[in-house]
Amino acid sequence: MPIITLTTDFGLSDHFVGVMKGVIFSIAPKASIVDISHLVTPFETAEAAFLIGESYRFFPKKTVHVVVVDPGVGTARRPILVEAAGQYFIGPDNGVLSMVYTKTPSKVREITNTRLFLGNVSQTFHGRDIFAPVAARIASGKARPTQAGKLIDDYLRPHFDKPERTGTRCWAGSVLKVDRFGNLITNFHIEDFPHVRTRPIVMIPGVSRVELLVNNYAEGPSNEAAVIVGSSGYLEVVVNQGSAARLLGCGAGSPVELSIY
Repeated sequence: MPIITLTTDFGLSDHFVGVMKGVIFSIAPKASIVDISHLVTPFETAEAAFLIGESYRFFPKKTVHVVVVDPGVGTARRPILVEAAGQYFIGPDNGVLSMVYTKTPSKVREITNTRLFLGNVSQTFHGRDIFAPVAARIASGKARPTQAGKLIDDYLRPHFDKPERTGTRCWAGSVLKVDRFGNLITNFHIEDFPHVRTRPIVMIPGVSRVELLVNNYAEGPSNEAAVIVGSSGYLEVVVNQGSAARLLGCGAGSPVELSIY
């Protein structure tokens, strides 16, 4: 049974997600569709990259992942197909797939074969007209990845997950995502910053200073922000039974500074 996942910023109040599923079922009626999320913050490609980067490893080989967070739809930005880890990833060439191809060996193709598209391609809904039909054809075996287009090596490679060093003990990063509980998931990964466990730290999300590192959510004091190593390995700013996003006034894309002493 083909598996296709969908990750978008389309929300749940419009018809867009349902239409994409209709296109998929029309081409691949036996497909199983898994919704990763349709509540990505609008236009936040880094958030989408984080979501798919944290999700794909738990799916079987040959799964096809469609990621549509596409503020450049209708422009010269290219649709791409990525082959990595025995799976396939389809989306715009704007960085939404970067946390896949920067972490694992990948082949990237520009999708140019219009015979795989739905028909007349609109300027505003490539999720329906390009990404969904290509995914359905690949997942069902009605098309091979090589038929999508030629391999390219000039695709965008933004490093959303790599903070920049700004001093001897200082780095500048950002919030990748705010989860449902208001936790600020940053792009500081414990593998790159293991000393946060053994040395004093200061993390500044937005303009607020946070110095407390805790082992679990309940360990933090109420109404006070703390830092925790989340399940994804990224450092998160959290509030015990509260929202760090609301308390600190931060969201996806907000700047974060880290100092380790």
